[in-house]
Amino acid sequence: MLEKTIFELSSAGRQGHALPQCDVPEKPTDSLIPKNLLRAREPGLPQAAEIDAFRHFVRLSTLNHHVDKGFYPLGSCTMKYNPKVNEDLSRLPGFTGTHPLQDPADLQGGLRLMKELGDSLCQISGLDAVTLQPVAGAHGEYTAIMMIRAYHLKQGRVRSKILVPDSAHGTNPATTTLSGYQAVTVKSNADGLVDPEDLKAHLDDEVAGLMLTNPNTVGLFEKNIVQITKMVHDIGGLVFMDGANLNAMMGIVRPGDFGIDAMHFNLHKTFATPHGGGGPGGGGVACTKALEAFLPVPVIGARQSSASSKVVEYYLDYDRPDSIGKVHSFFGNFGVMVKAYTYIRMLGAKGLRRVSENAIINANYIMRSLEGIYDLPFKAHCKHECVFSGLRFRDKGIKTLDIAKRLLDYGYHAPTVYFPLIVPEAIMIEPTETESQETLDEFITAMKKIAEEIEKTPEIVRSAPNNTPIGRLDDAKAAKDQKLCYRGECL
Repeated sequence: MLEKTIFELSSAGRQGHALPQCDVPEKPTDSLIPKNLLRAREPGLPQAAEIDAFRHFVRLSTLNHHVDKGFYPLGSCTMKYNPKVNEDLSRLPGFTGTHPLQDPADLQGGLRLMKELGDSLCQISGLDAVTLQPVAGAHGEYTAIMMIRAYHLKQGRVRSKILVPDSAHGTNPATTTLSGYQAVTVKSNADGLVDPEDLKAHLDDEVAGLMLTNPNTVGLFEKNIVQITKMVHDIGGLVFMDGANLNAMMGIVRPGDFGIDAMHFNLHKTFATPHGGGGPGGGGVACTKALEAFLPVPVIGARQSSASSKVVEYYLDYDRPDSIGKVHSFFGNFGVMVKAYTYIRMLGAKGLRRVSENAIINANYIMRSLEGIYDLPFKAHCKHECVFSGLRFRDKGIKTLDIAKRLLDYGYHAPTVYFPLIVPEAIMIEPTETESQETLDEFITAMKKIAEEIEKTPEIVRSAPNNTPIGRLDDAKAAKDQKLCYRGECL
């Protein structure tokens, strides 16, 4: 049964509030607001009792799918469960009551947390310095590439190109272009990895660096990574690693150890702080000592207090003449940092490694359970995510989109589809480490049932979703013929 709109629940004269009698002089609205800014008619707001409005929005909330409600196997996005202790600690009055314009002497707890979080990220990545200022993954990418640009200019080099593998996240070429570079594609080989020979063909003195996603978007670790970073370094370039898939490497391998010069972290993915719907996020960047001077200001510093050699004083360091400047107001999204800090401290080094190991186990469990039922373009063991193809169902008139829509009928959020672009009819699944074997088995069973339906009753799959509150929408019409209507009147 479809939920009525709040306007349909409206009844003239009902209200959910009671305001006290006005105790200040009243003035006409047009004496306070210019007439050209006043409405020509009443806004037509719904009129409903508090209980009706409350129940309406509660019912709507139960229709929303989220990771607290059900399995969310969205490949390349690490939609994992967020421990509620993170939320509790981020709401402590000592954190929520601070203001970034306070004197640093009054922000010692917050600054210490940021400094220790940055130090932890350096240990995890094997890099030397960090900024927490960027507030999203793409924002972190942009920050790192601007640091690489500043580095080359400091060396007296003006370079024009950034190399981007065809298996990269879509934000990588966008970041490259926004940073003023030309994005040059490096092809993958038959194994789904960067082709060293194609990389070699593009390396020249115009290359500022390589943007590399590792593990890549087909869920594979770049086994030639040491060779790749050396090739780029040999022509004076630098290597940036998209850290969105760090969920598969924590405690197992450190990017700095295989030649990465800079990388970003998705605190809102890898370190279990909620994300989606536009934010908030955290896209901190770690780098080598060669790039440290170019970090955004301010950098969080620590020194012995002048009052006592046993007391550490935390401060904001703005004295960095080679910095690329600020990339966000103040210091970044502090609440996200508190949650990431809590996650890291509670798990510790061994716990973070187990996170990655379990993410890898879960992804391979799904991959091997569905191999042969869905096409598997790359046979090697995957890391945190696996990519299938729906090509084999083409003769039944079934597309990957149909499979994704049918999964909604089984109560699951659909995986990522049609990405990465190097896999036709791609189905990208990332279970994360937070899901149990029972949940994975139920999902695998649903995927197998859909494959059976394609063979026996393909029309059910083509028309899906069939039992959700809203059925299959016309995506093209929704994009091209948008109308905002209220009570039969379209604007």
